[in-house]
Amino acid sequence: MSKQASIPVTDTNAASCCPPLAVQALSPADAADIAPLFKALSDPVRLRLMSMIASIDEACVCDLTGAFDVSAPTISHHLKVLREAGLIVGDRRATWVYYRADPDALRRLAALLQVHPD
Repeated sequence: MSKQASIPVTDTNAASCCPPLAVQALSPADAADIAPLFKALSDPVRLRLMSMIASIDEACVCDLTGAFDVSAPTISHHLKVLREAGLIVGDRRATWVYYRADPDALRRLAALLQVHPD
């Protein structure tokens, strides 16, 4: 796997869709926009994949499959769900696909979940 990367996720003004949950209730449109991100992360395998990918610059699918007790096609399915939700992006290089986290998607989630003190 690649070296560690730092993706800042605390800037609440960057790519945020709405105020944090602790400040204001979501509108129906904002909830519908954000829900697919949480749905994609609601599976333990996908959450671990997202964590592995987000914690480094990029991850080859070949490096990800060995960390799980599921088949390679199952890992591919989970990566597809994360990609379609907009949480990761992938680049094909020869026979392998390399994935990296979408920092804007992570910022949106971080901004939404940020708790502001009273």
